[in-house]
Amino acid sequence: MSEKNYQPIFILPEGSSRTVGRDAQRNNIMAAKLVAETVRTTLGPKGMDKMLVDNLGDVIITNDGVTILQEMQIEHPAAKMIVEVAKTQEDEVGDGTTTAVVIAGELLKNAERLLDQEIHPTVIAKGYRIAAEKAISILNKMAETILPTDFDVMKKIAITAMTGKGAESAKEKLAELTVQAVADVIEKENGKTSVDAENIKIEKKVGGSVEDTELIKGVVIDKERVHSGMPKVVNNAKIALIDSAIEIKDTEIDAKIQITDPSQMQAFLDMEEKMLKDMVQKIVASGANVVMCQKGIDDLAQHYIAKKGIYAVRRVKESDMKGLARATGAKVVTNLDDLSANDLGTSGLVEEKKVGDEMMTFVRNCPNAKTVTILVRGATEHVTAEVKRALTDSIGDIIAALKDGKVVGGAGAPEIELAKQIREFSNTLSGREQLAVQAFADSIEIIPRTLAENAGLDPIDVLTEMKSAHDANKKWAGINVFTGKVMDAWAEGVIEPLKIKTQAISSASEVAVMILRIDDVIAAGGAKGPQMPPGGMQEM
Repeated sequence: MSEKNYQPIFILPEGSSRTVGRDAQRNNIMAAKLVAETVRTTLGPKGMDKMLVDNLGDVIITNDGVTILQEMQIEHPAAKMIVEVAKTQEDEVGDGTTTAVVIAGELLKNAERLLDQEIHPTVIAKGYRIAAEKAISILNKMAETILPTDFDVMKKIAITAMTGKGAESAKEKLAELTVQAVADVIEKENGKTSVDAENIKIEKKVGGSVEDTELIKGVVIDKERVHSGMPKVVNNAKIALIDSAIEIKDTEIDAKIQITDPSQMQAFLDMEEKMLKDMVQKIVASGANVVMCQKGIDDLAQHYIAKKGIYAVRRVKESDMKGLARATGAKVVTNLDDLSANDLGTSGLVEEKKVGDEMMTFVRNCPNAKTVTILVRGATEHVTAEVKRALTDSIGDIIAALKDGKVVGGAGAPEIELAKQIREFSNTLSGREQLAVQAFADSIEIIPRTLAENAGLDPIDVLTEMKSAHDANKKWAGINVFTGKVMDAWAEGVIEPLKIKTQAISSASEVAVMILRIDDVIAAGGAKGPQMPPGGMQEM
């Protein structure tokens, strides 16, 4: 019988690439591990910073995990999934992004070891899910309760969030400002405490030092008064928020005005002037002495407003208008005809002040302010940007702690305790899932191990010492990266919200399970495909 020559069958378009089985898994795990390695050196008080330079030459210097990953423009599809973990952590808590990414990378690294032992990915995935569920249960039991009046604990949370970031030099003062800002915007509804991070505005201006950062009970607007004849300072301000132009409107349709005689021209101009005067008169009649306008203010109207001794600002951002309404109690008016004294807001002081090389408007001392502003100062643009990121993290941490009412010690203590209890739990299991649960426990230890490595300490010595302390029932035994010794994290004031830990573990385990279950990567023709990460992915 003659041997048949079968024609190969192509089911994918030309240029497509396909990676199958172990190769696909190795490729994806390698990409995820590289992402984790990139941010791992930034973890903890002794973490290093990254300098990110984009194609326009703009520079960002930070050790904020999510900022690094977003700016890196990662292309590998599996690596992008790890970046999503950081984004979720940022959206849910506002901090702990590096922790989540490092745990995800370590879970995949340990899963690879199990894959080499011929353990099926679905078995590992099941073990990881069981372990993650148990871990969250253990953390909830381990956590301590915090009340909205525990300002001392809140301050410690803020200091913990800032340690190791650019704001560390002034962390005491910044932590006090952060706690005060959160305390000012706390609202109680049906016995529940709620804090909206949107009500704490962070403005940054280059100049001065980080120590000059201040909290304003009100709003700072990056605008100056529109006319030099207006007062620079207004005490006991009555503020009108106007969302319409204080100028002559153009007609909705194309219109032609025919003027046949010079007197008609003068009458036309007089009418325009009268209309502007009427607008200003409506503002004066309401009793307002400060006007914040979202649209434009005509030059002639500016003149009349200045003559009445009213302070006016134009083209205010919509977000600032909302902030002003919450801070002063004013109502945003869309039609000037409807403006009345009931629509006005109040503040103790409105003033124009030079900050750096720009003029800004400060609306201060608002009674019952529901919005506050932290004005960040610093020697350079990079410093102020990093301080702003640190403040955002610490505000997110305090809000997360108040929302759940639960906090844990930091310094690697909860991770060691967690790993210990998960190992004990794994002994109650049988079958191959037990190996996956033990691998999960090993993975959690990457956090204290990394803290030790980044501080230049021997991770084996540190972990051994911490484990022996936890065996002696010291659940908050963590690492003091400055002395290299084991300390009581709670007593030393290293405190973090429970949400950071639970969110990081659930997000990291979910993405690790998803990546493990992929055994076939099909990249469309013309796409770059899931090659190994480009040069930009390497350790920086």
